[in-house]
Amino acid sequence: MDGDGADRGLNPDGTIAREGSLHRVDPVFAPVVAAARERVSALFGDALHGAYLYGSVPRGAARPGRSDLDLMVVLREPATDAGREAVRRLETALDGAFGQVDGVGVLVEDAAAILADPHDGGFFTACLCTPLLGSDLADRLPAYRPTSLLARETNGDLYLFPERWRAAADRGEEVRALVRRAARKTVRSAFTLVMPAWGGWTSDLERSARIVGRYHPEWADDLRRTAAAALDPVPDPGLLRMVTDGLAPRVAAQYRRVHGVKAPR
Repeated sequence: MDGDGADRGLNPDGTIAREGSLHRVDPVFAPVVAAARERVSALFGDALHGAYLYGSVPRGAARPGRSDLDLMVVLREPATDAGREAVRRLETALDGAFGQVDGVGVLVEDAAAILADPHDGGFFTACLCTPLLGSDLADRLPAYRPTSLLARETNGDLYLFPERWRAAADRGEEVRALVRRAARKTVRSAFTLVMPAWGGWTSDLERSARIVGRYHPEWADDLRRTAAAALDPVPDPGLLRMVTDGLAPRVAAQYRRVHGVKAPR
């Protein structure tokens, strides 16, 4: 159980520490990381400002055959449609070539947009992303603390998502992928809801669920199920309905009351 002495993910000055490192990548994932570095560099060349890993792989928490590989590519200029289509092909190629990952996701951003949005894209880049290639935008971003402002501007948009997830399910989107996406967003939002009170940062979804359960015991059981589904998703429509129609709307309503809603982007 997390106690007062548990690691809060902070630097000595109380700012949020960058959570990942290339040194933490499990050797089993080294080949896919090396291939991602090589292919991103070849694909974008001089247009690339930088590339980053995020998620469980650079935290050293990834599980072979069950975790996905998450990348962010940052360009010097906004991506073209052709560039985004090339990234989709890159995702498919990496996922098909390496059985140790269960899916590959690549975000495409541009440097100016990240710098212009310091409390969302900036925080994500500076604290949750691990540099892989090129320049590191963290050098041009502020330090971050676990404040209500940070909570609002990162996950204060949860109220928008349940309807989107239901619409995706109605369109026939693959249930397992939708469960993973909805579960991750909901648990992370629930954690940032209590983040200022707890006074720290973690991206560990199971730990996040335990922490939130101490502040909202009425959500504890559903949060545990949701965190488990985020880490090991199953094609369970009933679980998806529990998240989209129950847990996520309740968390979103409390978020509005405590932190307000995210500013329009």
